[in-house]
Amino acid sequence: MAVNIGDSVGIDINSLVSSIEDMMPRDLLISSKCCIFKTPSILYRHNEKAYIPDAFSIGPLHHGSPNLEAIEKIKAKYLQGLISRLNSPELLRTLIKSIMEVEKDARECYAEAIDYNLEQLVKILVIDGYFIIELFCKKIYWRLTEERDPIFSRSCMLQFLYHDLILLENLIPWMVLERLFNLTMDSYDENPLILLAVNFFRTIHFSKRLRPRDQVINIKGIEHLVDLFRKLWISSIEEERERRREWELLPSATSLAEAGIKFKKGTSKTVLEVKFNDGILEIPSFEIHEITETVFRNLISYEQCLPNSDDRITSYAILLDSLINTAKDIDILYESEIIDNWLNPEDAAQLFNKLYLDTCVAYHYNDLCTQVNSYCRRRWPRWRAVLAHNYFNTPWAFISTLAAFILLLLTLLQTVYTMKN
Repeated sequence: MAVNIGDSVGIDINSLVSSIEDMMPRDLLISSKCCIFKTPSILYRHNEKAYIPDAFSIGPLHHGSPNLEAIEKIKAKYLQGLISRLNSPELLRTLIKSIMEVEKDARECYAEAIDYNLEQLVKILVIDGYFIIELFCKKIYWRLTEERDPIFSRSCMLQFLYHDLILLENLIPWMVLERLFNLTMDSYDENPLILLAVNFFRTIHFSKRLRPRDQVINIKGIEHLVDLFRKLWISSIEEERERRREWELLPSATSLAEAGIKFKKGTSKTVLEVKFNDGILEIPSFEIHEITETVFRNLISYEQCLPNSDDRITSYAILLDSLINTAKDIDILYESEIIDNWLNPEDAAQLFNKLYLDTCVAYHYNDLCTQVNSYCRRRWPRWRAVLAHNYFNTPWAFISTLAAFILLLLTLLQTVYTMKN
């Protein structure tokens, strides 16, 4: 049915209705299996390099990128080395059949539509999966590493991998890795896959304290490597029953020190467990290096995309951003043995600024911040800190202050004596 509106061209109402109805999605609910996402463009714009691979594509989302194709031969060589080492001509056929059985489940892990058919996706998962497994194993079992290994003989390659393997867009499902690993685990001795993964990332692990072996092995429900990173940080923290919408942030480390707050290196098994008691802010130690921003940005992006996420990492980034504004803040935390900084202090301070911009967060440190700020508003701790900083910060300053006090006291006594006489 066509309708004329004034002097305009006639409109086919039925055709327009049909066109709009075709645009309407049948189902926008996120699958319960969905766990690998494209980084939202609003986060992407803050630092594009933190989200895209430098050299290695893992999984289908960046597969085929022209700048990453050269590395495909290395991945295939790693699979060839495994087959040769096991001396099993039928192994590749077994691996392919095994992944074909879970191809549909693996495809549903990606929030984006995958433009590869069954055969192409299985090929990507098998090659990339065993490349990752061989990497993990060669890192701990040096007997598996050839003298001129294309990865381990060049330190720059490992640095690329530390960056590329923790990108939210550059993942394959953990179930695929486990399935492949279990088919060949006899060649890797007794260590389970999760321990091999944790060992591989030890170099860039944010926290200097690694969890005990039995606790790592018992981590359940791993979706992929980024999810493993996140679970290593948060698995020991009890869930909060109430989330506050109104935030109360901390002043900088410099301001806190001037208010009388002391900083102490925490002993918790997770960096996320920050405590405050009687004027002492206890923060578990952590490292800052050139991969730190990439790790944080991808973990934050994962939390923002993950349905019903608890925002633990994003909240921690907000806490660090409030504490660290300048190089002086870095120095204070370094002197307290809380930070092990491998960057220029200015660069380290800038790293945490704006990490959480454009995110929606249920802030988990509000109670802590309220306690600290309440303590800071008390006058005595601030006066005591000012006295210590201005008059007792060096032995000579202490002696000069003491001498001035004694002189003042003697003058006062002389004045009183004179007045009485």
